[in-house]
Amino acid sequence: MISTPPRALAVTVAFLGALLLAGSVLSQGKPDRPPWAQPRPNLPASSSSANAPVPVPPTLPSPPPPGSIVPTPVPPLSPPVNSDDQRGQIKVKVDLVNILASVLDEHNRPAPDLPVEAFQVFEEGVRQKIEVFESETKLPLDLALMIDSSLSANMEIGFEKEAAAHFIRQVLRPGDRLSVFAFDENVTQLAGFSDNVPALQTAVRKIPPGSGTSIYDAILLGARALEHRGEERRRVIILITDAGETTSRTDFDVSRKEAVRSDALLYTIVIRPVKNESGRNTAGEHALETITETTGGDMFYPDTPQELDMIFDIIDRELRTQYRLGYYPTPRGPANTYRNVEVKVLSGEYHVRARKTYLTGPQ
Repeated sequence: MISTPPRALAVTVAFLGALLLAGSVLSQGKPDRPPWAQPRPNLPASSSSANAPVPVPPTLPSPPPPGSIVPTPVPPLSPPVNSDDQRGQIKVKVDLVNILASVLDEHNRPAPDLPVEAFQVFEEGVRQKIEVFESETKLPLDLALMIDSSLSANMEIGFEKEAAAHFIRQVLRPGDRLSVFAFDENVTQLAGFSDNVPALQTAVRKIPPGSGTSIYDAILLGARALEHRGEERRRVIILITDAGETTSRTDFDVSRKEAVRSDALLYTIVIRPVKNESGRNTAGEHALETITETTGGDMFYPDTPQELDMIFDIIDRELRTQYRLGYYPTPRGPANTYRNVEVKVLSGEYHVRARKTYLTGPQ
């Protein structure tokens, strides 16, 4: 039996251990792979490895080295479609011309359910393309009810107040607002715009007697009050007067322009103390007819106060059956100028009433 000396045995064991260690290193290291594809060695757990930074996931950018300049992130731009939408909304407010049209048959009854093809719109004689059409507009109402307090000299003023109070309850629908004004030598707002029917009726019934008649001032201030009521609402002035203009500080032209600027419809009810035209001053009536026609409203001349209920019914029915026509003017007129418009209905059995002019906005 051959025995191996202890020294030779130790050398052999050491040699074999070196071979095994070299094989392990060669199996883990792949010199033919790029660094990011090399297998990671199993490092022993230690305090230094526990405190080592966690590797950044491949989907995120690596942290910049110390001392490098990091550019300030630029916020992403909004998608172009959003910008276009905003520009489109602005364009609608600036350019779109809205026309409220009342179409009546041969018996002066509202004619509902006409198609858009039945209408033509002209601006300065040039036909326009109708872009918006509602056969029965649902736009809410803002109404300025303006009552001539000099009518208090009339023995029937109590009936007139009751007719107006009845109209308030009849005309107001959800979303509508009404304000009560009295005018003599001054114009006084007795109730602000609201849908509180009892409060509005109380304001009408308590109109105090006055002297003087400031019709032009009433139209001016009523139009300005409506002008500040916001967009996408219909604006209406209902004026009850004897048409005897005496004390206005403004004049006909200024009041008419203000009514046009506000896009308000004017409905005028003239209570005539003298029925014979030769026995009264009709200059105020003719002026009111001009302003009323310009806005697209209507005039009424009741022979008795008892007809007021019927007139208020007509106004209410007309406001509920109006057509809304909208167009982008081509060509567009210069800024802050008045443009003449005309609405036609392609049928001989109907006639249409709409405003005759409007004021262009800023460019």
